[in-house]
Amino acid sequence: MTGLLLQLGGPLQSWGEHSDFTDRDTAAHPTRSGLIGLIASALGITRDQARDGANPGAAGVPFADLARLRFTLRVDRPGTRLRDFHTVGGGFPRHRTVPTASGARRQVESATVVTNRHYLADAVFTVAVTAEGPGHAELLADCGSALRRPHWPPHMGRRSCPPGAVFVLRTDVDDPLTELFARVPLARPASDAPPHVHYTSDTPFPPQGAEATGPQAAVTVLNDDPVRLTAHDRRYRQRPAYATVRPFTGPCGGYGTDYLAALDTYLNGPTTGGTP
Repeated sequence: MTGLLLQLGGPLQSWGEHSDFTDRDTAAHPTRSGLIGLIASALGITRDQARDGANPGAAGVPFADLARLRFTLRVDRPGTRLRDFHTVGGGFPRHRTVPTASGARRQVESATVVTNRHYLADAVFTVAVTAEGPGHAELLADCGSALRRPHWPPHMGRRSCPPGAVFVLRTDVDDPLTELFARVPLARPASDAPPHVHYTSDTPFPPQGAEATGPQAAVTVLNDDPVRLTAHDRRYRQRPAYATVRPFTGPCGGYGTDYLAALDTYLNGPTTGGTP
């Protein structure tokens, strides 16, 4: 099974699950709709094209094909939840205030709208991207090329949340799940015992083997599989979400430059001397 490996880390990220205008929440990890939206943006698929049956985007891939993508996420660091107190629309003349549901404008005296924006701070997720169905290798190749040279800048849930410098790890992985479970360095310090790491996926996990000590996968239902992502008509279908905890026996890279050195060794092999 071929696939891609991505890393989503940075100062802030936010993956809305039940948001409305005045309260923008975030899930504890990237959502399927958020990941498909990120890839669709890289492929140059516009909002009007983000629906079944639409013309393909700039890279020639229609939005409907992205439904064949599958995501398995590793929680390197869950991050810290942050709430940003926000105001919108204050201090402007009436013709520039926030529109009402009827299409009119708010009175200047009541123009300021208070909102809350929720984020994950300092979180890191490593993502294995695979695909199903005929032509899956070509679809993954198109997605990999677009992510390396995106049509629009990528963001992690909101435009104010760009990914870190380490974003696309590999685009030609023969077995991305094995890499995720045991080889890609973990972005946390090493410990005496193998750390138990949380994973989520939209497909069942492969068997762990007799040596596994973590709990079996739990299955829930999320309403985050996008049918269309147009500006004024966003629709989602339900899908199963699998979660499990597994012992991680691969390298722990720590933080900062130590982690970058461990990641460089994973991607390029050990160095003979000097700084990687």
